[in-house]
Parts: sequence; C-alpha cells; structure tokens
Amino acid sequence: MDKQDQDSSKYFYCILRSAEPLEFVTRGIGERGDKVYTINYKDIAAVVSSTETLEYDSSRRNMMAHTAVLEEAMKEFTILPVRFGIVAPNETAIMEQILKRRYDEFDRLLHGMEDRIELGLKTFWYEDVALREIIEENENIRQLRDSLAGRAAEETYYDRIRLGELVEHAMTKKRAADSESILKRLNPLARDSRINKVITERMILNAAFLVRRGREEEFDQAVQQLDREMGKRMMFKYVGSVPPYNFVNIVIKWD
Repeated sequence: MDKQDQDSSKYFYCILRSAEPLEFVTRGIGERGDKVYTINYKDIAAVVSSTETLEYDSSRRNMMAHTAVLEEAMKEFTILPVRFGIVAPNETAIMEQILKRRYDEFDRLLHGMEDRIELGLKTFWYEDVALREIIEENENIRQLRDSLAGRAAEETYYDRIRLGELVEHAMTKKRAADSESILKRLNPLARDSRINKVITERMILNAAFLVRRGREEEFDQAVQQLDREMGKRMMFKYVGSVPPYNFVNIVIKWD
C-alpha cells in the first residue's frame, strides 16, 4: 500500500482478532467500492476501507454496504462492530488512538465475545388479540365498556377516559406477563440478554440474546416451540446471527 493510500481517510467497520493482515472479498462503502482490509497491531485488527467521503447518510445502500462487510467478517472471526458512519482521518489515527491506546480494552472485549453471537427476537400480538383478552378477563373493564354503548360522547367523556386508563394498565400487565413467559424459556439458553424499548402498541418484546455458537440450534428450537405454543396469539420475528451491537458499545473520538 502506498503512502498516499495510508494517509487517506478510512471508513471503520469493526475490530477483530488477527495477527496477520487480511483482505476481504466484500467491497467497501461508497461509490468507488474500495478494498476492505485490516490495520493490525499485535493480535488485534481494525477492518477498514479507504474513502473520500467524510460523512455518510443512513441510506439503505450505505447501511447494506456497512453490514455486508460485517457479515463477511463474522463468518470466520469474532467481531466488535463499530457503529455506522465512523470515518478515521488516516491509518495513523486508527493505529495510535484505537489499536495501541485501547488495546487492553479491545482484547478484553474480544475475549468476552469469543464464540458468541447475537440473536434478535421481536414478538407482537395479532390485531385486537390483547384487547379482546383484556375485555374477556376483566369484569370491571367489560362492564364499563358496556355501559358506554349508545350514550353520547359528551355525556360519557370522563368514563371513556377512565376506560382508556384501565385498558392501558391492563395492557401493560399483560405485556409484562407475556414477556416474562418468553424470557423464562430463552434466558437460560443465553449468556446475556438486552431488553429494548417496545415501539408499537402491539409489540410485546424487543430483545437481543448473546448465545454461544454451539447453542444456536438449541435456541432456534426453543423459539420454534414458543411459536407452536403461542402462535395463535402472537407473531414471532426472529433474526439469527447478527453483529453484537446490543452487547458492544464502542465509542470513537479522534484527537
């Protein structure tokens, strides 16, 4: 690699363990599609590609280019993913400010993530399932709802507010109970888990699990069993073997 290329800006994908320089088949982010390679220090390495762009927008094309590099690296290596859009001034910045200065931190993180993968699971109630169950299970809510039938909105304004509050409270309890039931089955198969914010009213659980590679099939089977048991009430969206963003948070700041 010539001096000019070394001095160019570098798009930063991830960190992995390798004492030997590596090159990847997947091409780098951006119109030029530069080669993806490693900058090595001791037994760890930063995966990068040269770039003329200093800021990348979160377009589908750019996000997919970033993810494609991570996916190739994950096939053979344990990786510490760097969030989308990080550009280093040059190779020297990565070597001095990241690999050398923070070697102990990344060495420890790589040991902790060795032979582990992230699996994602989102679960949703089918349309109106939770509301129907709440009305069937709660006599107070059912009676209050029935009492509003055929009455003017102005007359029942405060009763409708009260009904909404009761339903919301019952929905929160039902979500917690269903989430606990799912997690009780899956957490014993994982080394760690992260519960993320639910983003729709129908969403029950938004979770990530850190699982040993050797237990991935067992985890898959557990999710399939849950789907067989609960699939009439809820939908399971299961994503396997993704970069462990929920368990690794690398903050990059350049001097």
